[in-house]
Amino acid sequence: MYMLDEQLHTMELCICHGIKVQVEGLEGERISQMCRCTGSQSWRGEDGRNDCVWVTQRPGRCYGALNGRLPWQPQRQFKVKFPNEDGAFVENWLALAITTIPDNSGNFDPVPQLVQVRKAPTAVALQVFSVGNIVGCGHMIPAIATISRRGDRRNE
Repeated sequence: MYMLDEQLHTMELCICHGIKVQVEGLEGERISQMCRCTGSQSWRGEDGRNDCVWVTQRPGRCYGALNGRLPWQPQRQFKVKFPNEDGAFVENWLALAITTIPDNSGNFDPVPQLVQVRKAPTAVALQVFSVGNIVGCGHMIPAIATISRRGDRRNE
């Protein structure tokens, strides 16, 4: 999509820390999930919260067991509003994310029996995409327990 200079002058940009996305539930029904993305800004008195999302890349069976989906971590979520050719305003919900690529073509690794991904090369490590491509989201918990600011020993 290309924008004319006139459209850029009248464009509105709104950064969001949480957006509701429509995803497929366990039984195939459509449900709403809240996807949080605060960047480096704190979340409820703790460090920033940037949920991981599953993003549809290609239709059909690609990337093996990943079924054309990859886990990405949004860094910013925003709404862009600009006038179209008729003068009516159009809204686009977008996200900027750290991307991943599948290892072993998305097939199961023989030792851990898991599909593994890694960070994408620097040239494509950050991408802007439509939030309509999000098919699921979740809050990631690190594998190493740390001491929270409240002093209890829990994973953050």
